[in-house]
Amino acid sequence: MTRTIARLHGAYRDDIGDLLTRRPLPGPAIGQLDPFLFLNHHGPQTYRPNNRGLPFGPHPHRGFETVTFIIEGQLSHLDSGGHESVIDAGGVQWMTAGSGLVHAELSPEAFKKSGGPLEILQLWVNLPSRLKMTAPRYVGLQAPDIPKIGKDGATIELISGETDGVEGPIASLTGVAMSVVRLAAGAALSLPIPAGRAVFLYVVRGSIAVGDRKAEAFNLVELTDGEGLDLASADGAVLLLGHADPIGEPVVSHGPFVMTTREEIIQAIQDYQAGKFGEVNA
Repeated sequence: MTRTIARLHGAYRDDIGDLLTRRPLPGPAIGQLDPFLFLNHHGPQTYRPNNRGLPFGPHPHRGFETVTFIIEGQLSHLDSGGHESVIDAGGVQWMTAGSGLVHAELSPEAFKKSGGPLEILQLWVNLPSRLKMTAPRYVGLQAPDIPKIGKDGATIELISGETDGVEGPIASLTGVAMSVVRLAAGAALSLPIPAGRAVFLYVVRGSIAVGDRKAEAFNLVELTDGEGLDLASADGAVLLLGHADPIGEPVVSHGPFVMTTREEIIQAIQDYQAGKFGEVNA
């Protein structure tokens, strides 16, 4: 049987200053969707000229990966591993925090000066214990770097994994498949996602139907297990769609650190305070 909707998890508002923010994961009825841990949906909103931009100055991470989708606007990245970029609308940032780094996610000066529309989503993906102390890495993809696969009235922007013989540009350490899916009005799409994989499905815009149940924008769609996934949209939609093997390990988190034991969290805090993550001047 193909997957069906088990539950919908509506995002709740948790604005950060003047940055409109919605969060469906974690939520009141779902702690994680192993290995997917956390999603912030910033915007959509329009910034006025001469704005202060995004508020995410230098901060540390250890033990997981962040995948950041720039739907509209721009995002500047700087980290203690020496990576620096400005990613435009349609692009993606994939950062493996691993053993630990400090990064800043800010608006470039041009955006702060001119303003404009902004919509950015960030997803946290867990790493298994064997990879939590892996070397940090960062890949920034602009829209032209991401393969676009047209299929049944949909466009799949493939970031990692494989679809129809096309490989995404990110080689995930844990076999995570990730894409942005854009469905035209009246589109229907069937995807052969293997049984046993955890599916991450979030409706960014519009609405979709899975079988006889509908999911509107700002909803995380928790699915039953099954072979494949059938989607349809009467009016069009934009989705984040990923799938991965569950890790099945304890998750102990404290702010920007995600490990498997409390002792590892204490060590992460001590290492950060000792300057072992490096620093950035943003």
